[in-house]
Amino acid sequence: MRFRSPAHSDRVTARIGLALAVTFTLCFVTGLISHLIQHPPSWFGWPSRPVWLYRVTQGTHVLSGIASIPLLLAKLWSVFPKLFERPVLRGLPHALERLSILVLSAAAFFELVTGLFNVAQNYPWTFYFPQLHYAVGWVAIGAILVHVAVKLPVVRRALTTEPEPSRRAFLRTTWLTAGVAVVATAGATVPLLRNVSGLSWRSGKGPQGLPVNRTAAAAGVLDAVRDPNWRLSVVTPNGTKTYSLDQLRSLPQTSAGLPIACVEGWSQSARWSGVSLPELLRHAGSSPGTPVRVFSLEKTGIYGISELPGRHTEDELTLLALELNGEILDADHGFPCRIIAPNRPGVLQTKWVTRLETL
Repeated sequence: MRFRSPAHSDRVTARIGLALAVTFTLCFVTGLISHLIQHPPSWFGWPSRPVWLYRVTQGTHVLSGIASIPLLLAKLWSVFPKLFERPVLRGLPHALERLSILVLSAAAFFELVTGLFNVAQNYPWTFYFPQLHYAVGWVAIGAILVHVAVKLPVVRRALTTEPEPSRRAFLRTTWLTAGVAVVATAGATVPLLRNVSGLSWRSGKGPQGLPVNRTAAAAGVLDAVRDPNWRLSVVTPNGTKTYSLDQLRSLPQTSAGLPIACVEGWSQSARWSGVSLPELLRHAGSSPGTPVRVFSLEKTGIYGISELPGRHTEDELTLLALELNGEILDADHGFPCRIIAPNRPGVLQTKWVTRLETL
């Protein structure tokens, strides 16, 4: 079988592969950062400043993944004729090369497709997405390194030769398609693009003008947040202090413009007001800089408990928020109070807080 399309060329494949290596590496590194923040080993530390850093890294993670989709499809189309080469296997090294390509293609498709479903918060599977997505990410990046090492001589030759005009047209179409895909979705995390990003998600929707991933009803906390006897417990080595909502409001209040940055890639800034955590710890008889475990009224979710490291509990911009954009928190945003800490994933900004424990 003969293929005459100008796209079927080592020169085209090498250039698309180089772009795909860049986007996939960006996606892997920023995804690894997000995983380490949420599941930190003892050696890992994540700063509280600048407040927008996680917004940038996670937005880059999702957008580089979206850019990788058209690039991967274009690269597979450029090498499509190789499926019909004969003989199918030309010895053990060739067999191993084809097996590595199969692993690479399967892992890349799994990462990009499941990542896209995660952005849409649609989970048509039974496995725990973050864990398997993280594991397959390592498989994909390992397969990319092996593939690049095997194909490096071919890539060098291809990149030193300028493609013909017909092949340049295919490349331009590929770059344009990837660019359009990014611009069409980037408004979810880049405010300046929200008016032109027709496919952006979760930008300004929800009560009080801020998106919501999990509502109070879905979390099963509506009755608990409406209980007039609600109290916040702050547990320190010196004992336990409890605070009513009125008592929290009587403490010195701090306001800060901080973004909510979600693992799905969307982010949005808002004005939060409440008690700074260092102030609350001092009032409760503890010291800022002490790690704190945060407990939510939500009992069924996997993020009902989170931990704030010392670098966040000593930051005056880490708030036990009581208000959002000048209004009392809506139940869906965490009433009676929630954690808002700078440079943290949204899943760790625990809502419906009922207890704080110093560690």
